[in-house]
Amino acid sequence: MFVPRKILEKKLQSMLTEDIGQGDITTALIVPASSVAEATVIAEQTGVIAGMEEAEVLLKSLDLEAEILVQDGKKIAPRSPVLKITGNTRTILSAERTLLNIISRMSGIATTVREAIEKIQRANFKTRVACTRKVAPGLLYFDKKAVLIGGGDTHRLHLDDMILIKDNHILVAGGVKETLEKTKKSSFSKKTEVEVTNAEEALAAAEAGADIVMLDNMSPEEMRHVIGLISGRAKTEASGGITLDNVREAAATGVDIVSIGALTHSSKALDISLELEPQSVRLP
Repeated sequence: MFVPRKILEKKLQSMLTEDIGQGDITTALIVPASSVAEATVIAEQTGVIAGMEEAEVLLKSLDLEAEILVQDGKKIAPRSPVLKITGNTRTILSAERTLLNIISRMSGIATTVREAIEKIQRANFKTRVACTRKVAPGLLYFDKKAVLIGGGDTHRLHLDDMILIKDNHILVAGGVKETLEKTKKSSFSKKTEVEVTNAEEALAAAEAGADIVMLDNMSPEEMRHVIGLISGRAKTEASGGITLDNVREAAATGVDIVSIGALTHSSKALDISLELEPQSVRLP
């Protein structure tokens, strides 16, 4: 995922602006304006680091020096230094919480994604792990990029990425076949996926030309049956109720993709801290 640096800066600075409000009153009262210092960002627990690029862009936009010690996607041990910061002490402290929020959330998501993938790979299954659009409002770019850093698939980034026909679309159109007839007007470049809840709908979707059939909230036994019926005419995606506890079981059905909403809406943030280096603080 790539966006021009200035656009990423704007996204990040809007987060910082929201946090600072009219000014960091505590830091302004305590820290001299000309004070400079060094700080270290530390990962307090094992996990997969993500958000280093975003951290660097934010810090440099504030005229702070940033040295990345651990690259995005690397697994780290507890108490691992991941980033060094040098510059104005007031600026470091005022940006601290926004900086840590970004790294800890993105790293938490990347860590959960990696765990899901490793569960599947250890069993020698080829199923791909994907997220959904259940992201925090305003954080779509960061949440989806964290999934990518963790090794997962971003699925749809936006509604215009592909045609994804869900139960309410089918209800309005009058059936799976009728819904797919309407989507033939779209560009040849757009894939079509259909959400189904039973074998009859799945077979109808595959026969009508769906590229992907989403097996919604089906048991492993139901999924195996449907995958056999489709017999390679479309890719299959398992969705609904899949967690780290049952992702391996879902993959064992032979499904091509498992999508897990919890990767982005419920991943636990990684514990990240920032510590000023005492000997580095220089006062006027």
